[in-house]
Amino acid sequence: MAKRVSTIIIFIVVVLLTSAQTTQFMKEDNQETIPQYSYTEKELEKVSAYIERQYGDYEEVMHEMVSPDIHCDIVLVSPTDLSPYYKLVTMGAGAYKMNIPKELKSTICDRAEYVIFLPKDWNIIGVDNEENWWPMRMLKSAARLTVDTDDYLCITHSVQVEEDGSPVAKNTQFNSFVLMPSIGKEGQVVEPLKLSLFGKKVAFYQLFPLYPEELKFKLEHGFDELVELFQEESMVVNTHRKNYCKE
Repeated sequence: MAKRVSTIIIFIVVVLLTSAQTTQFMKEDNQETIPQYSYTEKELEKVSAYIERQYGDYEEVMHEMVSPDIHCDIVLVSPTDLSPYYKLVTMGAGAYKMNIPKELKSTICDRAEYVIFLPKDWNIIGVDNEENWWPMRMLKSAARLTVDTDDYLCITHSVQVEEDGSPVAKNTQFNSFVLMPSIGKEGQVVEPLKLSLFGKKVAFYQLFPLYPEELKFKLEHGFDELVELFQEESMVVNTHRKNYCKE
């Protein structure tokens, strides 16, 4: 697990296409623009198969209609008896090679996809309502952040979503997220996918939303101490979960 002593907050100033006109459910690719960074057909097949092996079978994709840089679709793995929650996984973010510092290249993947888990009663198709859409916006924000900043993301990094630190939506007080190892359908840590014989790998990072007080705690005390607070907490988003750092 790659770690970084100094954790950075990266303020997202990215124009995201968050309305129903730009994202819709589709089973087949119908891309309207040519992205600057994209997987080859074989790579895409490998990523798709790996997502199914690690997270479960899927039938639907939240398809991105306009892709100026990466083509960032979101795979939707539906709830099952074993995993009674939605698993949302980006598919396309890893086509972009992140700018990893030379001294960290041997320990950090320079490509990544992003994951978030949502309750089974979440209104997945309500993309025109920010109270439903913010987890997907968070995924797309993470996916494009490294492209827009020429930087990188990895486990332990935290991101404040809005520049003023305001909540991501009216239905929660979360204002940020931290990246953690992603958990697969059988409780396993999802290891990086090897895309080629020449070391091309894609990591899978789990987004865990934070309250402002938790973000502050993490910046002051570090990732490990923050994670200790969440030992009994589910990885599934709970918009009203306990704030572990609020007095």
